[in-house]
Amino acid sequence: MLKTPRLTRILTPLLAATALLSAPAALADGVVDNVNGITLGARGEVVRFRAMQIDRNGKVVRLFAGKEKPPKKVEWRTDMQGRTLVPGMIDAHGHVMGLGSQLLLLDLSQTRSLDEALDKIRSYAAANPNKWIVGSGWNQERWGLGRFPTAADLDRAVSDRPVYLERVDGHAGWANTRALAAAGITAATKDPAGGRIERAGGNAPAGVLVDSARTLVEKVVPQSTPRERNAAFLAAQDKLLSLGVTATADMGTTIEDWLTYRRIGDLNLLKVRIMSYAHGVDTALTVAGQGPTPWLYGDRLRMGGIKIYDDGALGSRGAWLKAPYADAPNQRGLGFLSDDQLLNMMTRGSMDGFQIAIHAIGDRANQQALDAIEVLSDTYKDDRRWRIEHAQIVDPTDLPRFGKFGIIASMQPVHQTSDRTMAEARLGEGRLNGAYAWRSILQTGGRLAFGSDYPVESPDPWAGWAASFTRQDPQGQPPGGWRMQDAVTREQGWAGFTTGAAYAGFAEGKIGRLAPGLLADFLILDRDPVTAAPGALRATKVLETWVGGYKAWPAK
Repeated sequence: MLKTPRLTRILTPLLAATALLSAPAALADGVVDNVNGITLGARGEVVRFRAMQIDRNGKVVRLFAGKEKPPKKVEWRTDMQGRTLVPGMIDAHGHVMGLGSQLLLLDLSQTRSLDEALDKIRSYAAANPNKWIVGSGWNQERWGLGRFPTAADLDRAVSDRPVYLERVDGHAGWANTRALAAAGITAATKDPAGGRIERAGGNAPAGVLVDSARTLVEKVVPQSTPRERNAAFLAAQDKLLSLGVTATADMGTTIEDWLTYRRIGDLNLLKVRIMSYAHGVDTALTVAGQGPTPWLYGDRLRMGGIKIYDDGALGSRGAWLKAPYADAPNQRGLGFLSDDQLLNMMTRGSMDGFQIAIHAIGDRANQQALDAIEVLSDTYKDDRRWRIEHAQIVDPTDLPRFGKFGIIASMQPVHQTSDRTMAEARLGEGRLNGAYAWRSILQTGGRLAFGSDYPVESPDPWAGWAASFTRQDPQGQPPGGWRMQDAVTREQGWAGFTTGAAYAGFAEGKIGRLAPGLLADFLILDRDPVTAAPGALRATKVLETWVGGYKAWPAK
């Protein structure tokens, strides 16, 4: 959902030195012993074990259960003293460089009011004498503002230089007067296709630019340097590993992003596994040529798919709906592509064997995506694993097509808990039957892959897992859960973040569970997540993160 903001900070020598010291060592045959081991089996059942043998290639040799004893003659052995061991978690939809940007730049995601945000912007600007102030995370819904913020609001914090801040969902930008002037945006500027300039009196730009209108400002924002991008990546990787995310889909990889991943891989610093989905067909063909890349850097990087944006987001009223918004009767959102344009893009990518992932949030966008998949399914009858990213609002009459065509619904449980009241306001009670419909999609025969859409939400998979079967936020609201007919079971929620996410990236033969022949990506936790109460599950702490049989986090 997110487009990466630019960076303005520089990788420090200290960060570079720390990263170099954490490069993986050579592997050897060993045993992780004395664990409360838990994984999902091939049929989704819970499997428990007490030890795991790992070979020199970082793969699982065998799990030992009950009274079975692991071999004594191995090159290394680690006694985990009865602590819990589970497979590494996989985020099926994230934005790696966007997370790095959020960690290093101005982050407004935790601000609770416009005034609090302005105070934070003011303080950041005083501490950072940059020509531009760039950041992200604002959310007028969280502020209870009842409107979009304006350029005049932002001028109250900083008026002597341009400021450009992306909304939390990455589908709108907030600019001050200086930034609008630098971009040449005036009352005469027309809305671009697939975008909207919020207007004030006399048709003047009000300060917020929705979806493709963002590019009017972004094209004049200074570009980040390779050194700055390296810093952002390393910050994001450390954050993911600290939360137990050992693999992630990167949705919307740009050429600059790909070059960053290759630089980090060449330095032997790439630890997390990245399943890359290119930002559009042209990016995929520029990077990968005539088809997906092979797995690189020891199965840590592969561009196998293409991300196509079909509409915007609910928060900025850019999600494309069949009927007008309940709280804005003159708007139906923004459809980015005609039927022919979407089919053309999907065909170009499919001809070269790329997996297609379509961003669709509103029910009209989901209908268009499903229509296109139905057309192409007559041509491509092999295992294509069509993906729809978010699939947040689906007309109930369209739900059966997820099962009919084996479509993967790549969804984010925390979006439901964050968006609940907003979705009710945007749609009205009568249009919620296909909203965040996880169980309904499974019942049609469709598949689920869970993620977080970080940095729109936190990349914390334990919060997402808890939300998947409770449909409650961290405060336990609403009592009893929201529209519980679409909750999944605890095991299904876990599968969404492991086996389902691996399957969605054509990686189920490598990761997603612990079994002989699969890569030894695993976590050591402070509790048993299968038996923990929902609140305790949310509070899970990762003690160690192992990737391919070596400890990747913490570094020492």
